[in-house]
Amino acid sequence: MTTTTLAVLVPLLPFLGAAAGLLLGRTAPGFVRPLAVLPTLAALVLAVLVAVRQGGGRAVDAATELAPTGSVPVELALHVDGFAALVAVLVGLVATCVQIYSTGYLRDDPRYPSYAALVSLFTSAMLLVVYSGDLMVLLVGWEIMGICSYFLVGHYWETPEARAASLKAFLVTKLGDVPFLIGLLALATEAGSFRITRVLGAVASGGLDHPTLIALLLLAGVAGKSAQFPLHTWLPDAMAGPTPVSALIHAATMVAAGVYFIARLLPVFEASRAALVVLAVMAAVTMAGSALAALAQDDIKRVLAYSTIGQLGYMSGALAVGDRGAAVFHLLSHGAFKALLFLAAGVIIHAAGTNSLAAMSRMRNLRDRVPDAYWTMTVALLALAAIPPFSGFFSKESVLVAAEHVATGHTEHAPGAAGWTVLVAGLLTALLTAAYAMRLWLLAFRGRGADAPDHGRQPAAMNTVLWVLAVPSLAFGALAYRLLPDWFDGRDLTPTLTTSVLGTGVALAGGIVAYAAWRHTTALAARVPLGAVAAHPEGGAARVEAEAVAGHEPAYGTVAAAPDPSDPARLLLGPLHRPAAAGFHLDTVYAALFVRPVRAGASLVRFLDREVVETYVRGAGALPRWLGAAVRRAQTGNVQTYVSALLAGTVVLAVAAVLVATGA
Repeated sequence: MTTTTLAVLVPLLPFLGAAAGLLLGRTAPGFVRPLAVLPTLAALVLAVLVAVRQGGGRAVDAATELAPTGSVPVELALHVDGFAALVAVLVGLVATCVQIYSTGYLRDDPRYPSYAALVSLFTSAMLLVVYSGDLMVLLVGWEIMGICSYFLVGHYWETPEARAASLKAFLVTKLGDVPFLIGLLALATEAGSFRITRVLGAVASGGLDHPTLIALLLLAGVAGKSAQFPLHTWLPDAMAGPTPVSALIHAATMVAAGVYFIARLLPVFEASRAALVVLAVMAAVTMAGSALAALAQDDIKRVLAYSTIGQLGYMSGALAVGDRGAAVFHLLSHGAFKALLFLAAGVIIHAAGTNSLAAMSRMRNLRDRVPDAYWTMTVALLALAAIPPFSGFFSKESVLVAAEHVATGHTEHAPGAAGWTVLVAGLLTALLTAAYAMRLWLLAFRGRGADAPDHGRQPAAMNTVLWVLAVPSLAFGALAYRLLPDWFDGRDLTPTLTTSVLGTGVALAGGIVAYAAWRHTTALAARVPLGAVAAHPEGGAARVEAEAVAGHEPAYGTVAAAPDPSDPARLLLGPLHRPAAAGFHLDTVYAALFVRPVRAGASLVRFLDREVVETYVRGAGALPRWLGAAVRRAQTGNVQTYVSALLAGTVVLAVAAVLVATGA
């Protein structure tokens, strides 16, 4: 079987699994789980075979005309280079792990068949984006992912949070997709083709007349899909969906699509130095702002959501300095440890028996109750904090090295301003990332909040997946930075001494400061007397802590209402805590700038429609109705009345004729 045939089957198998799952979900429920897992697993195996055959060498290209347009044709094209081959393996691995994990996590969910089918369709759409060699076909997968995320985020549609989150995710991403589509059409018009290879050829020959405008239009769609400032606000709210969906969206699909798209079309963006500076600023604001927000969150899934936004900012920063190898390296590394973080969080939530206990300030004694999640999440958090030798260290260092080379003038792939912006923001974010990773670990596994009910050991499928993902989280980076350059244009990914010392130093400093703050707040909480509960600003927390010190066991309802008094977030952030916890009130700003004016405009249109247009329509219909009523009254059926009216009319006409004649 040829490499082209194998590559076609990779996105096709999950699609067929999704179709079969939807058809057989009600009539043959016993086939639902095999149809969810096996096609995705087969796609993973085929993706690995494609990667082995491609081997980082010459790209595999194939195309056939899909729709003649009369001008720029749309082709069903395939383009598999080193980037596409490895990203497809990541997508297949994470999707397979999510499907296996979901068989345990959602085993009692009545809507599991539709959920599993949508996850398979989601996977198929992302694989289509990865392998597509035509921009219009890529757009199809891009939009299918959008509608799948809408349904999956709103899986628990009975809750208002899930309904609002799914609608918000759909609208915000569509807001970016409109200029994205315009940018694709403009790019294809100037390049004369939707084929990616031909577009890049046109860029290389200087065939783009408006590269800045096109790049900025495309960036709008990328900002929405990859949750970059200012269109990132949908991603934290999307945590209302099932935790495995969060793992899939954050690690291998949806948000990864935007970064991958820029990596695929990076020469288009490099044709405009202004666009690279805009991308660098967008990445810097995204990195630093999301890290501050993550440090202030209480919900463990929202911490991880803001963490994803920040890590995507690193990838965007690498692209802003013209190094797509570093960007995709971090994409691959991040995919493994972020999927592990979310799935471990799902084990914690599953152990508590309710999604409402995802608040870290409510967690207590979890280290002994979920040992698999404890050890694997520790590995993933160390990778997230970029502590050597975990995978996140090597991939994040490759981003910092790329930024440092541009900032110091060693390379000229991007403006020096973009390099300095990404480098400074990257180091600051490394400090904050280690701080919120340490805080998450302390509150989740050494917390002093409520002791939630123990729902027993989790299904083996869930815990097994955690250990599978722990392997690349631990070992991928140390192997990949030596092997990946052959797959990534030969670009060197080796860490340098300067950035390694700086990056690791600030990460260690962030972790130590967070630990010291936690020890300080814990010591203060232990000294709170029973009589000080009413005066304490965190009265419930002080009450629970005081009762624990006194040796009493409060009722479950009381404990669940009391947060952990040792949370160091307020001490670490100070006056920034409240705005950071609210996402710096961007939703409020957008509501004032966009939502309220749109609603006011809609109210005006409704008033004009009802009070003006409908009044005119009703009036236009009333006049004929009145005339008809008058004529109807004249039709009495009495012959004498008709004759009398005829005579009266004759007399009137005669008098009128006489008057006219006399006047003449």
